[in-house]
Amino acid sequence: MAPLIAPLRHDRDHYEMASRDEITAMQTARLAWSLRHTYTNVPHYRARCEAKGVHPDDFRELKDLALFPFTVKDDLRRNYPYGLFAVPMTEIVRLHASSGTTGQPTVVGYTRADIDHWADLVARSIRASGGRPGDKVHVAYGYGLFTGGLGAHYGAERLGCTVIPMSGGQTEKQVQLIRDFRPDIIMVTPSYMLNIADEMVRQGLDPRQTSLRAGIFGAEPWTNAMRGEIERTFGIDAVDIYGLSEIMGPGVANECVETKDGPVIWEDHFYPEIIDPETGEPLPDGEYGELVFTTLTKEGLPMIRYRTRDLTRLLPPTARSMRRMDKITGRCDDMLIIRGVNVFPSQIEEVICRDPTLAPHYELVLTRDGHLDSLTVRVETAPSPFPAPAGTGADPAARAGALKHHIKSLIGISTRVEICAPGSIERSVGKAKRVRDLRPKG
Repeated sequence: MAPLIAPLRHDRDHYEMASRDEITAMQTARLAWSLRHTYTNVPHYRARCEAKGVHPDDFRELKDLALFPFTVKDDLRRNYPYGLFAVPMTEIVRLHASSGTTGQPTVVGYTRADIDHWADLVARSIRASGGRPGDKVHVAYGYGLFTGGLGAHYGAERLGCTVIPMSGGQTEKQVQLIRDFRPDIIMVTPSYMLNIADEMVRQGLDPRQTSLRAGIFGAEPWTNAMRGEIERTFGIDAVDIYGLSEIMGPGVANECVETKDGPVIWEDHFYPEIIDPETGEPLPDGEYGELVFTTLTKEGLPMIRYRTRDLTRLLPPTARSMRRMDKITGRCDDMLIIRGVNVFPSQIEEVICRDPTLAPHYELVLTRDGHLDSLTVRVETAPSPFPAPAGTGADPAARAGALKHHIKSLIGISTRVEICAPGSIERSVGKAKRVRDLRPKG
């Protein structure tokens, strides 16, 4: 099967700066192809369309996409491993899969053209982050079935960079290679970047004295407060990369270093929608809801109206001609309901990061007191001495009381707060595990 579009150039390519009318015409043509490709070659999706009484011929303009059924993660699990593939296995050149820790693994497959487009888009993302051919890129995302490591790797090579394929873990060695190999850019989860900072301080190194000038961070939600923490700690530009394996992997969207105002969605390959997570009805740009993607060029595993469960909103273009997405505020499925109040871990993180005496290493522990849920926030003190905020002193109990007060005032829930010593909260080499649910099951 021939590629749908030519590979990207490594300066800003045409669609990054195209007019909105041109982007709309391109999306309409590619959506028509993707709908027909999926309907014709994926029996499961064809049956879903028939049950809803819709056919690819019903698509004539972008708003008609709302007529078509959603795809959800359970569709991939129920059709495990290859039931949603739209090409014969002889045309699949690579497989990735989820870890399967929350149920049946989800498997994604790529044709040669899919891999080429993915590499092009990650190259575009690195370039938007300030990367250029000849830069050294330290990849600390995990390699293997997880899409992060190989996605970053192939994109950096496509841009013409030198790749340091470190993968995740071995924090002492991460520090050694950053010190000795002198990379320009690091690609890693933001929470693990802070682990690297802790290890540098432990070794007596100043994180601001490394060769790094930019970090491209993704694979987990993170706040602008954490961006500020990383940028102050390392003296670098910290930009947000977004992706998910079902749609492609990293590189579905990426911030531009000159604005840092939310990831630009590469709309020539992915059509975004925001829907009401309860009703499924599309919402206008600017309103918060659940992010939905339809792939426009994927051959191996096309996704029509895939519900990401990520909560955000669509924003108008700035540095590029394509729309942006706001930072992820949470997920439909990681929202905590504490005594009737909806809470996302990122909200707690925002409050923690306002106190310079606290480190952005924390966990939320859910327990049950009688019939009521209870939330304990465990957070580490910062390893370096900072002046304590006025009125708190150096007393951990006073710090805990101040944080408890701010959470109550800003979020509206009562919590317990435990102030912990540096290094006492378990670290993750991949996505940070923020919530520990100890409530009785059933």
